[in-house]
Amino acid sequence: MNSNFKGMINYEALFKVSYGLYIVCSGSKEKGNGYISNTVFQVTSDPPRFASCCNKDNYTAGIIMDSGAFSVSVLHLDAGARTIGNFGYKSGKDADKLSGMNVRYGETGVPIVLNDAIAFLEFRVEETVDVGSHLIFIGALVNAEMLDEAADPLTYLHYRKVKKGVAPKNAPTYIDKSKLEKSTEGEVYAKYECPACGYIYDDEKEEVKFADLPDDWVCPVCGEDKSDFIKL
Repeated sequence: MNSNFKGMINYEALFKVSYGLYIVCSGSKEKGNGYISNTVFQVTSDPPRFASCCNKDNYTAGIIMDSGAFSVSVLHLDAGARTIGNFGYKSGKDADKLSGMNVRYGETGVPIVLNDAIAFLEFRVEETVDVGSHLIFIGALVNAEMLDEAADPLTYLHYRKVKKGVAPKNAPTYIDKSKLEKSTEGEVYAKYECPACGYIYDDEKEEVKFADLPDDWVCPVCGEDKSDFIKL
């Protein structure tokens, strides 16, 4: 046995684990919220049960605990940056994420987001597992519907490689950039400011330089277009 591998962690290897990207919602017509998740997976087949992982600090975590149910919207491969930005980079504590969205309410009463979705599933929580920073909700499937049979789902790999997206800090797959192995020797960095909310995109701190972001990228805080950003 080669003992040289002991204690060696290349965090780039974690990106090789495959995930999808989903909108997980919970609540009711009176109070609802949702977030982007890349950790939704099936754990049993008969009866079908799924697990969804949620940071304890997420506003939606408390709502799922209270309602005992949640929905999962499977995102289209070409899901828009505004949909991802709205549910992935805003907090339901500060904004009504469901306002202006195409929402249906399921058998359990939870909101189901239809924007950029190719299918949705609805669950009743059977068990909650505390794993430290996150909660894993294990749900029994009560409803599932196909919205676009021909479309492919968005994967985390496509989100990172093609859409140039990064995981927010609350995501279970978030990796501090200081842990990633990359050479910065000789590189020139710039900063860009959102004129609407003041958000700063710092090339040095991000995985992808601002110039290499797709044209439809928008401010993760307020949704301002990339073309409106000001180089500092």
